[in-house]
Amino acid sequence: MTILTFVRGFIRFFNYFCMAYTLLLSVIYLIQVVAALFKVRRQAKGKISEDYMRYEDSPNLLPISLIVPAHNEQENIVKNIKDLMKLDYPQFEVIVVNDGSTDETHRRMIEAFGLYPIEGAVKIKIPTKEIHNVYYNTEYPNLYYIDKENGGKSDSLNAGINQSQYPLFACLDADSRIERNALLILGEEFLKDTTTVVAGGFVRIANGSVIEEGEWKRFEMPKRMVERFQIVEYFRSFLAGRLSWGKALLIVSGAFGVFNKQVVIDAGGYRTNTIGEDMEIVVRIHRFMRSHKRKYKVKFCPEAICWTQGPMSFSDLKTQRRRWQIGLFDTLKAHFVMTFNPRYRTVGLLSIPYSWLFEFIGTAVETLGYFIIPFSLLMGELNMYFFILYFLLAVMLGIMLSVGGIILEQNTRKGCMSSNQAMRLSLYAVLENFGYRQAITFFRFAGIVRYRKYKESWGQIKRREFNVLSERKSS
Repeated sequence: MTILTFVRGFIRFFNYFCMAYTLLLSVIYLIQVVAALFKVRRQAKGKISEDYMRYEDSPNLLPISLIVPAHNEQENIVKNIKDLMKLDYPQFEVIVVNDGSTDETHRRMIEAFGLYPIEGAVKIKIPTKEIHNVYYNTEYPNLYYIDKENGGKSDSLNAGINQSQYPLFACLDADSRIERNALLILGEEFLKDTTTVVAGGFVRIANGSVIEEGEWKRFEMPKRMVERFQIVEYFRSFLAGRLSWGKALLIVSGAFGVFNKQVVIDAGGYRTNTIGEDMEIVVRIHRFMRSHKRKYKVKFCPEAICWTQGPMSFSDLKTQRRRWQIGLFDTLKAHFVMTFNPRYRTVGLLSIPYSWLFEFIGTAVETLGYFIIPFSLLMGELNMYFFILYFLLAVMLGIMLSVGGIILEQNTRKGCMSSNQAMRLSLYAVLENFGYRQAITFFRFAGIVRYRKYKESWGQIKRREFNVLSERKSS
């Protein structure tokens, strides 16, 4: 067999493999969308989303510590903390952890809340970087501010856990907003079922929406195409992807999730040498609970809403998606022993293998396919009509998935988006298949290729003040 014959054979094999792989993945995604839609409608019939109102003033709700890591968040930190202190929840505390900021974050927090350093014994349950001071003001009895040496988000969360006094804690991003009833919805999960150890909320793109003091007012289309694409993408990935996995969910967004504090401490706290702390802590909890044969549940609640700023440029989007892919690889590698391991049941037999095969390896397969398949056409190794049929089918499935995400959104928050706006977003569900999807794949592939260089680097993403009222009418 000559080298040319081998190359031709490999190209032919890869073409058919890539096509079969892409179609299989699309079908799996489609099944997830359908499963999520059935779940949403079942919840709506049972009025599950309104149950939390019964517990609004319940003394049985477990108190929660809200931990807010902050590194160079001067644009949003003060307004965000003021909004957090207005949340609807019987008993909670807010712990802001300044992780060695080099901007005005520290000064603005001190001045806005009149904070002063206090002395007190903090039990070090999890080792962290040096704590410079803990600040307090009796006028804000449920607010604590920690100023510490830079150690990353995970280290800041560990410092917040050490300072916290309540049995549950929530991890929140400093540049995000949670709706006023969101804590009630997640807190109720721990009250209804004592085996619940993690409950995550639904992260939505705030770009374009009008939000005041944690209350959503109305939706407007953001100005930039990259922001519109992300809205469609989040509907698809959060509503379809996370709802369908149920208890075998591997990730709760770092922007908004509530945890049983003792379980996290028993599992060793947040791992500090990773930039994928949100996925890693959930996978480690799965591993810890299964290894110790303890009953537990991980839940996703789409009614608990957190609003976050999506990247406003493709450059920032590249930084974000590269980081996500590195975090995925880092977590899967660290917990490789769980892969196809029946000891970990659905997580080990389905969730983690799925992440390896479709979220990690799939990125490489799709990237190579964008180059090898066109090359095959030029070499005459692929029938043009077959290629066109495959391309059209792949695009149609992609459109169906994205439109399915929009339909799911309309079912979970009826009336929040007009029919006209839904139709306009559906247009972007079509357009994302011609450039945006490919760009996201390349960004993720860059995370694989440059894993060693960026595995401990978050990168910088430009932020603006979280005042979406300034995001006026779309172009």
